[in-house]
Amino acid sequence: MSAGTVVGISVYPVRGCAGTALPRADVDPEGLAGDRAWAAVDEAGRVLRGRDAPALAGVAATGDPAADAAAVTAALGRPVRLEPLTARPDGSAAVHLVSRQALDLAAAGVVPAGCGAEDPRANLLLDLPGDPSRELERAWVGRRLRLGSAVLEVTRLPKHCLGVYAEVVEPGAVAVGDDVVPA
Repeated sequence: MSAGTVVGISVYPVRGCAGTALPRADVDPEGLAGDRAWAAVDEAGRVLRGRDAPALAGVAATGDPAADAAAVTAALGRPVRLEPLTARPDGSAAVHLVSRQALDLAAAGVVPAGCGAEDPRANLLLDLPGDPSRELERAWVGRRLRLGSAVLEVTRLPKHCLGVYAEVVEPGAVAVGDDVVPA
């Protein structure tokens, strides 16, 4: 029985940069292919984060390290290089899921305690029919979901944003229009 539908897929090739919308994505044990694969590093060797360099959010990263480094350098007005991320530096789970209903509630000023209403930088945007007065995905912690041919286990709530984080149990692929099925 379907709990909803995947209505959007985004990857963020460079940490802190804008996302890239996709119609379909491969899901491997680390998350969506190409997601948060690179970090911008300044001349002093510091990894740049969105809160330290807000202009990163305006850069639409492509996943091409040379082109993305040039775009970030231009946006920040100082030289940077990209370095591969071999692990999720912030301890986040592999996939971030947020419902359209949660975004609608946040736009109306209703957000869970401790969460911000700003862009949640979600990988998968879901449409979850049902009671629009609550975030249905937050009840999934500890449960498994099948999206396309991938199976995810929802592991926790984010500390400062909407939705839920999930780890990959079975790699596969997910596409816009796929059902969200409790596994």
